[in-house]
Amino acid sequence: MAITISTAARNAAADAIVDLIDAGTGAGALLIYDGTRPPGPDTAVTTQTKLLEIELNEPAFGAATNGAAALDTNGLSSTGEANGTASWFRLVDSDGNGVIDGSVTATGGGGDLTLNTTTISIGLTVEITSGQITMPAGTA
Repeated sequence: MAITISTAARNAAADAIVDLIDAGTGAGALLIYDGTRPPGPDTAVTTQTKLLEIELNEPAFGAATNGAAALDTNGLSSTGEANGTASWFRLVDSDGNGVIDGSVTATGGGGDLTLNTTTISIGLTVEITSGQITMPAGTA
């Protein structure tokens, strides 16, 4: 039988993870890349191209409800640093330590993070339309 956790535990887990992004002396950042996502945020980015970087609000996420913490997207936009198709992101703390990797899609695409477009070019303004970190409840 699989482990299941309460909503309170899911909220606590989500809050603890997103709080790591706010650790350090400044705001965390969102780095958006093309290519194949590495195995996890502890793995260095090697062959992927960073398409843009966005400094996050502090705090970066609101309090979790129903196991999900929503990214504060207010004012989150940046201009493209390179040309490519956004496919994944890395959330880092103010010291550049990786905390979370996830999928990127255009608005309505169902990714962990949604942008107004996944086709990035140098100088193009890209807006974050939504982002969320969800802790699973498990299944019995």
